Amino acid sequence: MSNANEAKWYVVHTYSGYENKVATDLEKMVESRKMNDLILDIKIPTEKVTEIKDDVVKETEHKIFPGYVLIKMIVTDDSWYVVRNTRGVTGFVGPASKPVPLTDEEVENLGVEKKSVSLQYKIGSVVKIIDGPLEGFEGKVTELNTNENSVKVLISMFGRETSVELELNQLTLSE
Repeated sequence: MSNANEAKWYVVHTYSGYENKVATDLEKMVESRKMNDLILDIKIPTEKVTEIKDDVVKETEHKIFPGYVLIKMIVTDDSWYVVRNTRGVTGFVGPASKPVPLTDEEVENLGVEKKSVSLQYKIGSVVKIIDGPLEGFEGKVTELNTNENSVKVLISMFGRETSVELELNQLTLSE
């Protein structure tokens, strides 16, 4: 069985506002201690939020769980020690700070791991927005990024063309 199959996602509690620092420090530690086979991935779940203020559409990124970092790892004494002793980490989420892995369903619901998606539209396709604050608008796909689960669409809003970034599942091919 390969390490990637043994590794599970764990949640680490951090001081609020230290999520990015913890992730960066952990990545450096993994690199310097050559622990890439034990600590495979580090994520801070964020979501893009579209805000419309004074006729200006603005994309901002919000942390979904402030104060938490997700780590895909194989728990050994060494990997536990490295994570637990990273500055800003207050502990693993679980009873008595004993790491408890997320279930497959939790990982899927959090959208931490990307699954391959087959799309019915491509760059240049006319699509209809079916979810979110811009629901009902139609536009033309200008950019696709399946790795980031995002798509840029040019829509006509307030009498001018506006580029908006959406998630792949917020669109459908327009009839």
